[in-house]
Amino acid sequence: MKSLTDWDRVRRNDEVGVEPEPDEDEFEVDWTSARWVTPEPKQMISLRLDPDILAFFKAEGRGYQTRINAVLRAYMEAQKR
Repeated sequence: MKSLTDWDRVRRNDEVGVEPEPDEDEFEVDWTSARWVTPEPKQMISLRLDPDILAFFKAEGRGYQTRINAVLRAYMEAQKR
């Protein structure tokens, strides 16, 4: 995938000291309360899925297993409530 960033412009602006425009979605983060969390490793299993379900998730591109996991997690969390 080709980058959409104009790196020549970024370098020129950096050379003359131009600050990037603030992003309206940016916000301040208080890192003093941050803590390191090591995620548990995923468990490898064999799972049989209907072909159309697998095709649907694969059609979305890379990371389809992660998306399937997210859907299963959402279902699990909804059932816990």
